[in-house]
Amino acid sequence: MHPIRKQRLQMVILLVVAASAIVGLMMYMIGQNANYFYTPWQITNGEAPQSVNIRAGGMVVDNSVVRSPDSLDVRFKVTDGRAVLEVHYGGILPDLFAEGEAAIASGQLDQNLVLQATEVLAKHDENYTPPEVAEAMNQAHQQKQREELAQ
Repeated sequence: MHPIRKQRLQMVILLVVAASAIVGLMMYMIGQNANYFYTPWQITNGEAPQSVNIRAGGMVVDNSVVRSPDSLDVRFKVTDGRAVLEVHYGGILPDLFAEGEAAIASGQLDQNLVLQATEVLAKHDENYTPPEVAEAMNQAHQQKQREELAQ
């Protein structure tokens, strides 16, 4: 093989290997930082992983918000209409956060299936519900209707 062709072949192989390594690292990083959405029903059924960042949401249960008198800690519950999930958060809640309204919390589940939230998002106006929460509530409503018809 001619030395110039050999050098070009080595360069092409090096570029392919480098590009493969870069793509592999990017895919690994994306997988590590993915934040999957789970409904309270899926979490109580054990479908959500523990000690991994997840998002969970639903409607904030009425009379479930308990604020700590001496810190920013707050506990509340969210429901998708089929199950209830307890959330602990140690920060300032969004202005539009309220009982009976949609909210999404990001964080990790502990061994007691309590979401230790690092971020809480609330709807941004009175006509908006996050798509994940709306879909979960719709599925829960349809499941309840099927159960009532079966009885």
